Amino acid sequence: MAEKKAPRRAAVRPRDGTRRKKGSAIERTLAILEAMAVASRPRAASDVAATLGVPKPTVHRICLMLEREGFLRREPDAKRFTVGPRLTRLAQGGLRAAARLGPRHAILEGLSREIRETCNLGILDDRSVVYIDRVEADWPLRLHFDAGSRVDPHCTAIGKLFLAYMPEGERDRLLSALPLARFTDKTITGRAELDRELAKIRRAGYSTDDEEFLMGVVCLAAPITNAAGEVIAAVAMQAPRARMSLREAQRHLPRLKRAAQRYSEVFNGELADRKAPVAE
Repeated sequence: MAEKKAPRRAAVRPRDGTRRKKGSAIERTLAILEAMAVASRPRAASDVAATLGVPKPTVHRICLMLEREGFLRREPDAKRFTVGPRLTRLAQGGLRAAARLGPRHAILEGLSREIRETCNLGILDDRSVVYIDRVEADWPLRLHFDAGSRVDPHCTAIGKLFLAYMPEGERDRLLSALPLARFTDKTITGRAELDRELAKIRRAGYSTDDEEFLMGVVCLAAPITNAAGEVIAAVAMQAPRARMSLREAQRHLPRLKRAAQRYSEVFNGELADRKAPVAE
């Protein structure tokens, strides 16, 4: 006689009707880190619990542990969490490593070869722009910045691009904490003038640095966006003014925008692959 199968148990669901996320403590911790990393603003443990379908006490306990270890940081209201320094360093290191692999680095190499100038891939980390990948032009006269170098955002093409597309409240908080130091006679150090410059960048869809960080150096940057249209990185070209004026550099804008679009497609495609469900 065939053995009778035990009835299949229904999936446990929280009160809001969503499927409860099951898994080990490690899986839940990673899910919480991912939820915090992609959030556009600080989140309370209760919000994350509702999103993931995990009990609130469990999420709160894990958030406290992640705060102690530096992966999360508590907001002044003591109720909400945001990314901490260790999570930022982890994300930055991952981006830097990923940027040098396969098709991602090939995009920057191809752009540099096309325009015959140095090209950078950069992100905003806390209060600084960080170059996560770089391809030097094959010229005797060139600029030496290693991947991982940090520069101020208010006087660089990549930095101003991030500032321009940042939510207004977040931008105000960042600029109020920055000294807006002067690096050249062309550096914008006044807040009103910088606000006008950022509005101009939003209208144009790209950013420039006309000898604002280094005398004799011009730069152009285009945004790399995620599927939601948020700026997650930027690709830029830079050249000595002795070889190329800013107006001449702007002739390469279509190439720069094509490279940015290719980066967006690669990054978004990889993110979609990671989120795709795995067959059981």
